[in-house]
Amino acid sequence: MSDRSKGILFVLLAALSFALMTACVRLAGEISTFEKAFFRNFVAMLITGTILLRQHVPIKCNREGRRFLLGRAIFGTLGLICNFYAVSRINLADANMLNKMSPFFAVLFSALLLKEKMSLKQLLVVLGAFGGSLLIIKPSPANLQLLPSLVGAAGGIAAGAAYACLRGATTHGAPRTFVIFFFSVFSSLTLLPLALMNFTMPSPMQLLWLLLCGVFGACGQFSITAAYTFAPAREISVYDYSQIVFSALMGFLIFDQIPDALSFLGYGILLLLVLIHSGHINIGIKKGTA
Repeated sequence: MSDRSKGILFVLLAALSFALMTACVRLAGEISTFEKAFFRNFVAMLITGTILLRQHVPIKCNREGRRFLLGRAIFGTLGLICNFYAVSRINLADANMLNKMSPFFAVLFSALLLKEKMSLKQLLVVLGAFGGSLLIIKPSPANLQLLPSLVGAAGGIAAGAAYACLRGATTHGAPRTFVIFFFSVFSSLTLLPLALMNFTMPSPMQLLWLLLCGVFGACGQFSITAAYTFAPAREISVYDYSQIVFSALMGFLIFDQIPDALSFLGYGILLLLVLIHSGHINIGIKKGTA
C-alpha cells in the first residue's frame, strides 16, 4: 500500500470515528453540553497521557510556540462546545457540515495569525463557504433551529482558528501528541466547573455513550494525525468530508433524520469548494493575493 493510500485510509478512519463520536453525543440524551464535552476530552486526556508516557514524547515548545499552543486549546475548546451544542439539537449531517467549514477558516486565520499570504482563489473559496453555510443555517425568524445552526457555524470558525494555531505550535517544535494532550488537559480543567454546575447523573447507558464519545474522539484525533504523516493535506483532505456521508447515514438509521433540499444544496456547494481548494478542480485563478 502506498503512503497516499495509507493517508486516505487513515482519513476515512478519522471521519468514521468523528461521526461515531457525534452520534454518541446525541445518544447521550438530556445531559448538558459542558458535561458531554468534559467526558469527551477527559477520556482523550487519559489516552493521550498514557501514549505520551509510554512513547517518551518530549514535552517541549519554544516561547513563540506557546501562544499558539494556548490558542489551539482555547479555540479548540470553544469549537468543541459549539459543535456538541449543535449536534444535540439539529441534524447530525448539518451539524457536522457546519463544523467542516473549519478548513476554509483555517486559511483565513493562517493569514491573520501566521502572516501566510492568502491567494485570491483562497479568499473566494472562504467567501463561497460562508455562502454555502447560509443554505444549511437558513437564517430566518421562522427557523426554529436558527440558534443551534449559528452556534454550529461558530464552532466551525473556532475550529478553523484552532487548526491555524495547531500549525503554528507544531511549526515551532511542539510534538503533535503533546499538542493533543495539552488541549485535552486544558479543556478538561476548563469544562469541569461548568460541567459540575450543570451536572446530571448519567444512567449506565448514558455513561457508556459518554465514554465511547471520548474513545471515538481520541481515535479520530490520532487517525487524522497519522494521515497527514503519510501524505500532504492537498492530496487527502477532501476524503475527510466522508464524515458527512457517515453522519447522514447514522442520522437516518438511528434518529430518522433527513436533511432538506437547501441543506443538500449547501453540502454540494461546500464539497465543490473543497475540490477547488484542494486543487482537484482548477478554476483558472493563479495570481493575486489578499
